[in-house]
Amino acid sequence: MSHNSPVKDDQAQGSKKGLCLPISRVRLIMKSSPDVSSINQEALFLTTKATEMFVQYLALSSFNNGQGRESKSLSYSDLANAAEEMETFQFLTDILPKKILARDYFKSLEQMREEEEEEEEEEEADL
Repeated sequence: MSHNSPVKDDQAQGSKKGLCLPISRVRLIMKSSPDVSSINQEALFLTTKATEMFVQYLALSSFNNGQGRESKSLSYSDLANAAEEMETFQFLTDILPKKILARDYFKSLEQMREEEEEEEEEEEADL
């Protein structure tokens, strides 16, 4: 008689229902909200399935609209570009920001400071 771990049981249960994500992880994330006291099994299943479908749609859209076609791979930059350029995924721009080099960031930060100083000087001159 074999004893399966809860994670393996959960994965087996998920695969029976056509799910790839572990239901126990989705339940854990849902319960992390202070507004959630109990989770209906049907709601848990539908949330898990909807999450899988969303991730698949994001990956396919990023792949098709990015450089993934040429390299036959999906990169972070493909995901970040999709989040920035496609209206459907714009809510993800904070989670998937475009990567920039530190020197470019510091350069833009310095430019912003200079612009702010110029604006302050103009305001003082107007007074």
